[in-house]
Amino acid sequence: MSLQLPSYVDFPNPRKYSEIIDVRSENEYKDDHIPSAINLPVLNNQEREKVGTIYKQISTFEARKLGASLIFHNISHQLKTHFLTQDNNYVPFIYCWRGGQRSNSLGVILSQIGWQVQVLKGGYKSYRHYVNQQLETLPSQFNYKIICGLTGTGKTQILYELKRRNQQILDLEKIANHRGSLLGQEWVGNLESQPSQKYFESLLLQAFQSFDPHQPVWVESESYKIGEVYLPPSLWKKIKESPGIEIQCSLDQRVNFLIQTYSHFIENQDLLKEKIQYLKSRYGLEKIAQWFRWIDEGKWQKFVQDLLVTHYDPAYRRSLTKIYPRMTQTLDLSDQDYDKICDRLT
Repeated sequence: MSLQLPSYVDFPNPRKYSEIIDVRSENEYKDDHIPSAINLPVLNNQEREKVGTIYKQISTFEARKLGASLIFHNISHQLKTHFLTQDNNYVPFIYCWRGGQRSNSLGVILSQIGWQVQVLKGGYKSYRHYVNQQLETLPSQFNYKIICGLTGTGKTQILYELKRRNQQILDLEKIANHRGSLLGQEWVGNLESQPSQKYFESLLLQAFQSFDPHQPVWVESESYKIGEVYLPPSLWKKIKESPGIEIQCSLDQRVNFLIQTYSHFIENQDLLKEKIQYLKSRYGLEKIAQWFRWIDEGKWQKFVQDLLVTHYDPAYRRSLTKIYPRMTQTLDLSDQDYDKICDRLT
């Protein structure tokens, strides 16, 4: 009986797979992975570190022996849990770091069972090369329309109303998991972390590959850096060259909108103060103390309004003039009717 082996394919491959399986450790997967991939480590974080230490300090042979025993123990567990319910039409696509021992270990066993297994040639490194290559040129192939406006004008709400109307949108804040300001870190029960720079780029590429290059892409005005991640230079260059539409509304409307949107800071005032503390060097201790008093007294209208007038609005106006000089239209959102605004945009 001949040994059945997996097929080795380049990335991307047009074939449809039942699953994409990343067999690297949890930390490798967290740093970056193909967006639709699941993580089934054949060596977990601790095991990989242990094998690597033996490889460096003792011998390659001893490391391979230990690695093999750990890998096949983990695969045995995965066969009893994850793979046991798969039918004979199951087509897995597997990758590891370089397309070597870890992916082959699982690939050969699954092939022997009888499944049509595909292994990524070059592993994650070849995928990462593909992402870098695509992001050098793909963003420049689209035309963008930039939604601009001071903090609190509801730019994201307008973006999603456009999406509801079947317009193409690039929600950079959602992909970055950050609203792009001092207080912009997302909150779901607690502060959420952002994706790594590499995974941000993977998600960005996934978004671009869903777009039609013959239709415009709507984008909210952002800076080059969103939280701790950076836009690819090709995208940033094209965005700065694109026409902008400025949304305007009253200061009171913006204050009320922000109090509702950032209500988690009202419930977590110590965290809010910690964030505000970063502005001490710019505005001085007296201003910080004043903001802290308003927070303690629950004077949220005063606090938010002064934070906008003192910090956010001047900074945004400077960046608007510098980054988005091509303003082609100004729209008033005085009644906060996003539907009417989008009627005028489309």
